[in-house]
Amino acid sequence: MRMLMKKEIRLSTLLLTWLFIGFGFMTLLPGYPILCGVFFITLGIYQSFQNAREANDVLYSVLLPVAKRDVVRGKYRFVVLIELLGFALMALMTLLRMTLFQNAPVYRQNALMNANLFYLGMVLILFGLFNSIFVGGFWKTAYKIGKPFVIYVVVAFLVIGVAETLHHIPGLEALNAFGYDHILLQLSLLACGALLYALMTFLSCKKACADFEKIDL
Repeated sequence: MRMLMKKEIRLSTLLLTWLFIGFGFMTLLPGYPILCGVFFITLGIYQSFQNAREANDVLYSVLLPVAKRDVVRGKYRFVVLIELLGFALMALMTLLRMTLFQNAPVYRQNALMNANLFYLGMVLILFGLFNSIFVGGFWKTAYKIGKPFVIYVVVAFLVIGVAETLHHIPGLEALNAFGYDHILLQLSLLACGALLYALMTFLSCKKACADFEKIDL
């Protein structure tokens, strides 16, 4: 599995994918739907999938002395690596907004989602949806990437719209807490996001392995 990860990083991954991790800095943007940063990071991953498909990466991988399930797991580990690097950058920017910039007027007067632990929980949920819809969808054919990505984009922006709306609903204002306000609620929501991410990724990978076993390359 370690060698498959090396193959993913050295042969299959575009430089663009690594550069798109930098969209995690969008967390600092005021007056902007900051969850869109997740979309751009996943767009970078999509570009690597597209490049790998054109280079017949899947066929090359199954010709290696590894199980077909390990080929799928190697891709998932690569995807999770990029996502966690993006999440780490977003978490760092969120920490800055929760501490040094928590009283900055440009953020306090922002009508859109604030960067807090609820935001990070939603980041993980969006990454989990990408793994379930796009990555899992890719392994149904090990070739087609357009349809699952379009479905993911539609679902992702619907979720972003809902997340941006929630704190405007009476009684849910605490979701947009600044600094360490409502910290127990924030921690609970982050934990739920992490649990959903792990569950969606695990179940998606398990199903993808079964789907890929059925494909005759």
